[in-house]
Amino acid sequence: MPIALWCVLLAGIMPVVMAGVAKWGPGLDNRNPRDWANSLVGHRRRAYAAHQNSYEAFPFFAAAVLAAMLMKAPQGTIDTLAMLFVAARVGYAAAYVADTATLRSVLWIIGWLTQIAILTSPAWAA
Repeated sequence: MPIALWCVLLAGIMPVVMAGVAKWGPGLDNRNPRDWANSLVGHRRRAYAAHQNSYEAFPFFAAAVLAAMLMKAPQGTIDTLAMLFVAARVGYAAAYVADTATLRSVLWIIGWLTQIAILTSPAWAA
């Protein structure tokens, strides 16, 4: 299986990991989790926001990888860009939880541009 598809798997798992970070600790109300999530503060609130953003980023990334593979872009290019995306997203989540907003924004932009590069790679990669 190509590395890029492993990266899709990792990106798909990431929202659940971030939800786990948000839920780790006292006070979880699993009977009413959405209202409970609204009561979070500090790093747990930021982890929950990273959880939501991970879900938002996933469809474009997965579609970009699959489209690039279907259009026969070089697999090495797709793999490299997919690994860069996952690294940027892991860094993004860590920066979000750590409350380093500027770094978080830079990593978000890197991830977003990487998705565009993956999607357009059949046009420019040889």
